[in-house]
Amino acid sequence: MTDKILSISRRTRATPFTRRVEAAGVKGYTVYNHMLLPTFFESNEADYWSLCRDVQVWDVSCERQIEVTGPDSERLIQLMTPRDISKAVVGQGLYAPLCDETGGMINDPVLIKFAANHWWVSIADSDVRLWARGLALGFKLDVAIREAPIWPLAVQGPKAEILVTRVFGDEAPGIRFFRSKMLEFHGRAMMVMRSGYSKQGGFEIYLNDPELAEPLWDELFAQGKDLQVRPGGPNLIERIESSLLSYGNDMNYNNNPFECGLDAFIDLDAGIEAMSLPALRALKGKHVHQLMGLVFDQVVAIPDCAILDSGQVVGDVRSQVWSPRYGKYLALAMMRRDYLEHNQSVTVDGKIGTIVDLPFDFDAIR
Repeated sequence: MTDKILSISRRTRATPFTRRVEAAGVKGYTVYNHMLLPTFFESNEADYWSLCRDVQVWDVSCERQIEVTGPDSERLIQLMTPRDISKAVVGQGLYAPLCDETGGMINDPVLIKFAANHWWVSIADSDVRLWARGLALGFKLDVAIREAPIWPLAVQGPKAEILVTRVFGDEAPGIRFFRSKMLEFHGRAMMVMRSGYSKQGGFEIYLNDPELAEPLWDELFAQGKDLQVRPGGPNLIERIESSLLSYGNDMNYNNNPFECGLDAFIDLDAGIEAMSLPALRALKGKHVHQLMGLVFDQVVAIPDCAILDSGQVVGDVRSQVWSPRYGKYLALAMMRRDYLEHNQSVTVDGKIGTIVDLPFDFDAIR
């Protein structure tokens, strides 16, 4: 395969951290919410071990914050998700599927209650702002919707808490998962939340002053030298091992939360005004597909991602990677449920793979 070049223009927006990312030797980008997202620096595997053993700093400014304010802000957010948000407290984040009137997945963001009548929707890769504005207009809601001038920076890895404490002070360790505090950097208060797109632990810093982007980046690297701090980004190997889903890859508009294993984030019996609940109640137990894990003992070639049995498509691979830690080839695949009733394995590229539930249970796989 020849090298490919990503042509960067005003449609693929840079971030306040891009100069530092470039100086750190980024080798790959993808486009996420019309913005640059670094994908790897040294290599996927080298970055993986750095993330799992030490600490990394990620420019995840592409996690755009769709800000909803006004008297009807909570009503709009609740219309968008079948998860009950009524008990959320200020400073709390909630992972929540956003679903349309058919139950189809629009996005799977973290909803953040920033203040009373003030929410952030920390989105995955889809144009949620346009959908939210359409709902607000259609329901005649008293809200203001915009993309907030916020640029998240993630600090991930087993040494993340040490590094964030050095930069933001002794309040950082007391932050619980999906909770946040307003902490100061160079005299500017900004939200710091214990969260992030890895299972290695860490924080996301919601930078609200682009002038502080490079000083913040530099300070994290200066304070983290003895921790072997490295630049990084969401890592394909780590996220598949951890069964972290990627909207647009593992699920999309055509999938519902049941197919994606997100049942725990749907409140079917709640007395809430969520536009997708009638459809989801009708879909319960009747969905056709299920996202599953596939485990092979060696690398397999799946050129078109289709999984065939006797010439019939029984599933398709959504994400796949070789795991250097476990010595297995792992895949996330959307499988037909009628096939799963009678089969515990698939044959791909002449190799037999085991079908397993998600998240992967590596003690059982071994």
